[in-house]
Amino acid sequence: MTGLRYVYAVCRPFGTPLQAQLTGVAGDPPRLVPHHDLVAVVSHVPEEDFAEEPLRAHLEDLDWLTAVARAHQGVIDALTTVTTPLPLRLGTVFRDDSGVRSMIEEREENFLRRLDRLEGRVEWGVKVFLEPQNEPEQASAPEPAAMSGRDYLRRRRQQTRSREDQWQRAETFATRLHGTLAGFAEDSRLHAPQNPTLSGARGRNVLNAAYLVPRAESEQFVEQVDRTKDDVPGLRVELTGPWAAYSFAGEENTGEEGS
Repeated sequence: MTGLRYVYAVCRPFGTPLQAQLTGVAGDPPRLVPHHDLVAVVSHVPEEDFAEEPLRAHLEDLDWLTAVARAHQGVIDALTTVTTPLPLRLGTVFRDDSGVRSMIEEREENFLRRLDRLEGRVEWGVKVFLEPQNEPEQASAPEPAAMSGRDYLRRRRQQTRSREDQWQRAETFATRLHGTLAGFAEDSRLHAPQNPTLSGARGRNVLNAAYLVPRAESEQFVEQVDRTKDDVPGLRVELTGPWAAYSFAGEENTGEEGS
């Protein structure tokens, strides 16, 4: 099959084969492009969709982008079961294998250094949400029609105070939980709170964090989350993972690739 080369990740050579039925972006099975002490995991993608201009146009198409992201993630997940991948940015494309090898050549020392750091480690995500049914605007009873102006202002102050108290409790819980988990993990990242309109998640996001944990200690990390997640009523704790260490892959993961 001809076409451009879509690169998912860079890894150290590994001997375990990937799943036989695994397909990547555009339905093409991933394969390995070795170079020195590294391998790039790539598949072929059509130029009419992944050359610079059509790719830029496709990035505005949410359905297309979602399908590519799922295929990309599927390959990364498969790699994570057999090795420690260094994921590259979604939509990383090169003209041919030679371009892939040149990319590795230019960044080889950095790739090796980061792979050494991530070897045997996985990423866990933890989010804390303030449940919507506990927000006073939605929980309060309808205001009576005959309410005086003074009563109205008093009710509004009570609602504001209750909302502030709930938010303060949520922040206190999230800060304590993050401190506990960060102390358990080797590294951590605090991401911006999720926009509920974009994420579709229920409730207001209070904590959105990632933790780098040795794979062998993942069970203890999960138990730590389970022990604390029900400490405050009205809050929901979501644990996801284990993932490839996207949040700890480094700043070089975001820019210089291209077709």
